[in-house]
Amino acid sequence: MIKFPLLITTICTALLLFACSKPAEEVVKQAVIEEKTPVFETYSAEEFFKTTSVSGSSINADASAVLISNDKTGIFNAYKMPLDGSAPIQLTQSTLDSVFGVSWFPKDDRILYTADKGGDELDHLYVRELSGSITDLTPGKDLKAYFLSWHEDNKQFFVASNERDPKFFDVYRYQNDDYSRELIYRNGASYSVESISPNGQYIALSKTNSNADSNLYLADLTKADELTVLITDHQGDVEHSAYTFTGDSKQLIYSTDEFGEYKQAWAYDIKAKTKTLNYAADWDVSFTYFSKDGRYQVTGVNADAQTKIEIIDLKTKHPLALPKLPSGDLRGVNFSADASLVIFYINSDTSPSNLYVHQLGSNSIKRLTNTGNPNIIEENLVVGEIVRFKSFDGLEIPGILYKPKQAATQKVPALVWIHGGPGGQSRKGYSATIQHLVNNGYAIFRINNRGSSGYGKTFFHLDDKKHGDHDLKDVVYNKYYLQTLDWVDKDRIGVIGGSYGGYLTMAAMAFTDEFTVGVNIFGVTNWVRTLESIPPYWEAFRQSLYDELGDPSTDRERLRSISPVFFGDKVKSPVLVVQGKNDPRVLKIESDEMVESIRSGGTFVDYLVFDDEGHGFSKKANRIEASNKYLSFFKTYL
Repeated sequence: MIKFPLLITTICTALLLFACSKPAEEVVKQAVIEEKTPVFETYSAEEFFKTTSVSGSSINADASAVLISNDKTGIFNAYKMPLDGSAPIQLTQSTLDSVFGVSWFPKDDRILYTADKGGDELDHLYVRELSGSITDLTPGKDLKAYFLSWHEDNKQFFVASNERDPKFFDVYRYQNDDYSRELIYRNGASYSVESISPNGQYIALSKTNSNADSNLYLADLTKADELTVLITDHQGDVEHSAYTFTGDSKQLIYSTDEFGEYKQAWAYDIKAKTKTLNYAADWDVSFTYFSKDGRYQVTGVNADAQTKIEIIDLKTKHPLALPKLPSGDLRGVNFSADASLVIFYINSDTSPSNLYVHQLGSNSIKRLTNTGNPNIIEENLVVGEIVRFKSFDGLEIPGILYKPKQAATQKVPALVWIHGGPGGQSRKGYSATIQHLVNNGYAIFRINNRGSSGYGKTFFHLDDKKHGDHDLKDVVYNKYYLQTLDWVDKDRIGVIGGSYGGYLTMAAMAFTDEFTVGVNIFGVTNWVRTLESIPPYWEAFRQSLYDELGDPSTDRERLRSISPVFFGDKVKSPVLVVQGKNDPRVLKIESDEMVESIRSGGTFVDYLVFDDEGHGFSKKANRIEASNKYLSFFKTYL
C-alpha cells in the first residue's frame, strides 16, 4: 500500500524550512494547502481481489441456511451459509472449474449446482447428495443444460437440455427420489424455453421474429399433441418475454414494450385469455417473481443503470416495510417457504455484495457475510456518478464517471470503458478491476453508447447495422467530453472494453487515431467469422443477431469493412489483447490474428492468454493477473 501525501514528519520538516525563509503568513498559507491535500491509500490488485464474490439465495427446507457460491478459495464453489451467523460450510471442492449453486432440494439438504469445463459454457446440472457424492444429471458430450424450476408437489423438477439436437432445448421432468426422467416437451421450432408453471401443465415459450419483434406461446402439456398457442398477437414490432407464472398457475406474467419505450409487466389469464397491466415504471421492468406462498411480489426496475427493487405485500397491497438498510442497492431477494424470513444482498460501488437476513415483523437485520478486504478503507474508493454528454448528432449518451482521488491535485489520464453486448449496459455496483484502476489514478467513463439496453427501445436500436460507425462516434465523442474536464489530461486518454466492447476498442484503434492506448478483452475482430461460427444453442436468436449486425451471407462486404482484423496495420498506438483459450463466442483465433495484424504494421501489441478460461474470467488468480496487466500496461504507455 502507498500512502498519500508524504508522512506528517516530512510535512512538518518542510514547514520548518519554509518558516526560516518566508514570512509567517506564507507559512500559514502553505499549511492550509497541505491540509487540503487528500489523504488516501492506493492498493494492489491482490488487495482488491482479497474481497469475496458471493451469489445465491436459495433457502433450505427448514429455513436454517442459504445456498451460496463464492470464490474464497480462488475458484467458485458451493457453500451452506447458516442463517444463525455461524461460519459457512463448503459443499463442493472444485479446484479446476467454477461451481455455481442453483437450489436446495425442497425437503432435504441435497443441492443442485451447475458447472462447465474451463469456461466452454457447456454447463451440466449436478446433484450433491447428503453423503457428499456427486451425480451428473445431464451426462454426455457437447450438450448444455439448465434448471428450470421445481414442481409444486416438491417431488419433481424440470430441466432444459439440448442433448437431442444442439440447436434446440427440450424440457425433461426429473423425479426427486431416483432422478429418473421423461421428455415432456420436444422443441423443434426454434422456441426459447422461458418458464414452466408450478403445476407443470404449461410452458411459456418465446420465438424471435427479428431483433425488435418476438412472440410468446403457451404449450399445454395436458394436450395430446402438445398444443402450442400464440398469446401475443400484435401489429408492428413488439418484443415479448416471460417473467414467471403466478403460484396458482393461473396467470403468466410477461414482458412487453408494446405500450411505450420501456418494458412493462403484464398478466395473461390462461383460462379467460385476457391481459391486464401488472407493473409499469418510467424504466424497463427487469424482472418480477413471487414468494413461494404467493404473498409477496418482488419487482426490479432498471433505473438509469441501477436496479431499484420493490417488494409488494399482495395481501395488503402495500410495499413491504424493511428496517433501515445499509447504503447500496438491494439485490437477490428471496423468501423462506413460509415467507417468515427474507434474505437479500446489498451492493454498492465501493463495497462488494453482502448477504443479510431479516425476520419479518422484527426491527432488525442480520449481516451474514463480510466479503470486503478489511485492509481496504471504503473512503479510499470512488462512487461512480451518472453523467450524460452529447454525441456527434446531439444525442445524449449516458454513462458512469469515476473521478480518482488524485484528480484533486493533478490532471489524470482517463479511460473510456465499453461494455459487451452489443446490447449490454454498464451498471452501478462494485467492480474490483474498476476500483483498482481508479484507485491508482485513472479516471474511467463507463459509456452506455447508443445500442445499449436500459434506455428505451428507440435508443437500443439506433446502432442496428451501424456498428463501427455511429457507436464508434459515441466513443470518440466520449473522449471529447473527457477532454473538457479540467482535471483530465486531455492528451492521455485510452479505450478499453470486453467482448463487443473489445470490438469497439479495436475499431477505435484501427479506424481512428484518437486514443493513446487500447485494451481489447476477448473482443470480436472478424464479424464474418463470428457470425458464421455462433454456437448451435444460439439458434433461437440467430435471426436477431443478423438483424442487428448483418447476415454474413448477404452483408459480407460491409461486415468485412468494419472488422478490425483486416486493418491491423492501421493501428499506430500500443494495444493489449487479453483472451480466454476456451472462449466459444469469440474464438481465440480471432485474437491471434488481430495480434499478428497489428504487428504487421510495426505497432507494439502485448498478448495475454488464459488457458483455463472462456468468455470472461472466473478464477481469482486470472482476474488478478489481468488487472495487474492492465495497470502495468497503462503505466508504461498511457
